[in-house]
Amino acid sequence: MDQRLNFITLAVADPSASRRFYAEGLGWEPAFEAEGEVVFFRMAPTLVLSLWQSDAFEAEAGRLSREPGTAPVTLSQNVPTREQVDAVLAEAVAAGARLLEPAAERDWGGRSGYFADPDGYRWEVAHNPGPIGEQIMREAGLLS
Repeated sequence: MDQRLNFITLAVADPSASRRFYAEGLGWEPAFEAEGEVVFFRMAPTLVLSLWQSDAFEAEAGRLSREPGTAPVTLSQNVPTREQVDAVLAEAVAAGARLLEPAAERDWGGRSGYFADPDGYRWEVAHNPGPIGEQIMREAGLLS
């Protein structure tokens, strides 16, 4: 698995309220949004902050812990091909990760799966064929 982080996803109760905070309150510019579902903010050429409605987050990534002090967050590494999602998940499991959600085709057009590191931190491995996914892969030198 490459040493790379491309998305930090926060599961949020109200994406519209979160969008107002970050865009209107802090002055950040959304790079992508599906109203009421998800908002992306480019933080660096290869890093995106994703604010995703928590019910949709749980439907794809698995049940969120609601324990005090446990943040509903996922770290993500994007890969340039659908096949690499499976390969990276297998590599993580071989290294000792716990598979949370096997790789699957997603409603948003890509493919992803989830694993937990030894401390339970959730990682997504994703192939995002959309414009932001392609831009990130180009900036990372993984697409020409």
